[in-house]
Amino acid sequence: MFVMRQTNYAKWALALLLLVLTSNFLLYRSPLSSLVIPEDTFWVVTGSLVDFAFVAPLLMLAAFRLSIKHFLTLVAAGFVLARFVIPSLYFEPFTTLFYIGIGLEALVLLAEIAFLVLLLYHAPAIVRTIKSQPESPLFALLPTAYARMKPNLLVTVILSESLIFYYAFCSWKKKPAEGPNLISLHKNSSAIAFYIMLIHAIVIETIGIHWWLHDKSPLLSIVLLILNVYSVVYFLGELQAMRLNPLKVNNGKLYVSLGLSKRMEVPLEAIKTIQWGGAADKETLTFIAQDFVEQEPQVILEFKEPQEAVLFFGRTKQVSRIALTVDNPAKLKALLEQ
Repeated sequence: MFVMRQTNYAKWALALLLLVLTSNFLLYRSPLSSLVIPEDTFWVVTGSLVDFAFVAPLLMLAAFRLSIKHFLTLVAAGFVLARFVIPSLYFEPFTTLFYIGIGLEALVLLAEIAFLVLLLYHAPAIVRTIKSQPESPLFALLPTAYARMKPNLLVTVILSESLIFYYAFCSWKKKPAEGPNLISLHKNSSAIAFYIMLIHAIVIETIGIHWWLHDKSPLLSIVLLILNVYSVVYFLGELQAMRLNPLKVNNGKLYVSLGLSKRMEVPLEAIKTIQWGGAADKETLTFIAQDFVEQEPQVILEFKEPQEAVLFFGRTKQVSRIALTVDNPAKLKALLEQ
């Protein structure tokens, strides 16, 4: 899960990356390959290996925020990818590099498996800690897990997936919390009806297309069936997470979420200005429930410095402004200005 750098250089780097990969693919896999590649292929293949294993990872580093582990993984993946793009006849003198790449990828895979084993080891303690905390699992799961183990991309994705299945299957006996410091975001919108309609449409489409496609391509029909089932589970989880996690102001912090797709925990003292009404620009993160008619934000909060928002699959983003629409704006105003 790579986060793109917010610079013009990042866009140019991404364009150059596509150009490097495409040119190398066409060099070896196009109808003109036999005319372009010389008889002595050593230096041509060497140049391609440099492109795949060093130039491409460096361009990825310029376009995305990568850790050292991610960069080294891309270097190893470059040798492996080169083996499949460059014909075996040309790649034969460099076969050792392919096995080195495979070995490095295996080490990375073992490291990821070790993180998963560590997560399973800590899982009972993580669950006990979450149950003892006043915060909902939506806000408590990741901080609790990473208090016991080092943050890791794969673990973040798995924890985010566990939230989807928790809200989709294990939260139906829970009732939405109510209190003087809680405000819902969805009741005055068509969000619940929208998700129910979407789930019905997916179920009907799944039955029809799976029945028709199964005789033509069983594999494709099974893949589409799995994707559609996952979509239904996700939307059920999104609906429940939205119902059970109203906006909350507690202990000097603002907790706001919109289903599973976005959430923030912001200290009230970090708020610079409160603007009631107005339009949100494209840089503003919006917490406005889905509706059949587009709603304008009731309040825009600007922060003294960028705050971290958690998005889909645990991806994080630094934001300077958020826009809110709630079911009781007067109550929100009293909580923010108290």
